[in-house]
Amino acid sequence: MTKPATPFAPSRRALLAAGVSWAALPALSRAEEPSVSITLRPDLSRASTVFEGWGTALAWFANVTGGWPDAERERLADLLYGAEGLAWTIARYNIGGGDRPGVEPYLRPGAAVPGFWRQPERTTGTDWWRPDQEAMWDWSADANQRWWLDAIKARVRAPILEAFSNSPPWFMTVSGKVSGAENGADDNLRPGQEGSFAAYLARVVDELQRRHRIAFRTLSPVNEPNTDYWRAANTQEGAHWSPERQGAMILAADAALKARGLSTVVSAPDETNSHLFLADWAAYPAKVRAAIGQLNVHSYGVVNQTGVRDAARAAGIRLWMSENDTPLDKDPEDFEGMASALALAEHIVLDLKRLEPSAWVFWQALETLSARDGKKGSNWGLIKVDFRAPPEGPHAIQVTRKYWVMAQFSRFIRPGYRLVPVDDLDTVGALSPDSRELVLVHVNGGLSPRRLAPPSGWTERMVVTDIRRRAEPLEGLVVPPRAVATLVLKR
Repeated sequence: MTKPATPFAPSRRALLAAGVSWAALPALSRAEEPSVSITLRPDLSRASTVFEGWGTALAWFANVTGGWPDAERERLADLLYGAEGLAWTIARYNIGGGDRPGVEPYLRPGAAVPGFWRQPERTTGTDWWRPDQEAMWDWSADANQRWWLDAIKARVRAPILEAFSNSPPWFMTVSGKVSGAENGADDNLRPGQEGSFAAYLARVVDELQRRHRIAFRTLSPVNEPNTDYWRAANTQEGAHWSPERQGAMILAADAALKARGLSTVVSAPDETNSHLFLADWAAYPAKVRAAIGQLNVHSYGVVNQTGVRDAARAAGIRLWMSENDTPLDKDPEDFEGMASALALAEHIVLDLKRLEPSAWVFWQALETLSARDGKKGSNWGLIKVDFRAPPEGPHAIQVTRKYWVMAQFSRFIRPGYRLVPVDDLDTVGALSPDSRELVLVHVNGGLSPRRLAPPSGWTERMVVTDIRRRAEPLEGLVVPPRAVATLVLKR
């Protein structure tokens, strides 16, 4: 029912004329919009992909926060992997390439992930490294990110761990930098170094498994490879790989893992988006495809996503959406804003509907504060902290509205649930292993309340995140405007 206007509230037209965003209007004004009805028709007979879970890459935030005071880093680990936090079960550990000793720092805060090699004194050039010499390894490196491995293991009974690389070590590169080649379209691994780089990655996987008593199920040796933006002038690790060089590296990594007797398998190509993934996949010969145990794709772009789904199905290989973060473009940094939170929620829904992946993995859950030096900043990350602050703290921890939107998915669509087709574009569904619980996550990015009509024969409860609520129960089945709602239906 439309509420009568109140003389104490300015008119909607007056507010808009004054430059006030409709998304920022108080709930009373928004409630004047008429509600609409949405019928949700999940097809339980087509429950398909078994979902393995949610998680994050640990680069670069773990390289910073793993060295913070215990109380702070434990709180962060609880927020992400604790049962009362996001309850994530997946982590991607970044094996750092590691830059030249003594080089003037040029990577952004957190991005200088240490490598596990050690350059002996009085060695010069780039051909000094020998993987079979223990003196050339440094297992004390990367202590901060490794702290997170232990913290996750303490919170998750059987975490799924993946190791991944953004760049080879500096001495294996053409440019001498881990940030890319001078020309972004050129491969940055020196010709013939595939075996050495594979030996480096496989030994790190082996050693960390033994030292931390964990298991890396997969190793991803290349990252967003077939792009032209990994240049030496960048401020993060990255490397271009042509499809041919990707194939050579995949084969080398597979051989190195097997040579060490590891059960870890290669994941690839961790491409930026689906249309580049398909270009890579089309160029791989049969022997390269056969060496891949998991297909990874990022979703920075949504063209041809069903094509990637089909490629994975045809090959019979598990598919992950292994990296994304989707803040709304030009949305200024705002810990409580819903604009970027809704953008993330819509992106997750469409990724699950079109890719039908076995897992959905965030880029990096923690991001540094970005509204600095007169800049408005952006809304990357789920939790905002200051990467530039001294490690001894104290550190302000800002849990954003995006975090609570992520909770709408990860707290309810649990490992072992099967993705279910739903005929509403804004809704994704998942069915529990015993088929007695059905989870429907609905994104209402509009201005009208939506009255949901789920299938009959179930009891229901609804949890909502909007400008007023943080993953909180809400009576009834009316989703407020600009909100994400999770329906938990039980037989």
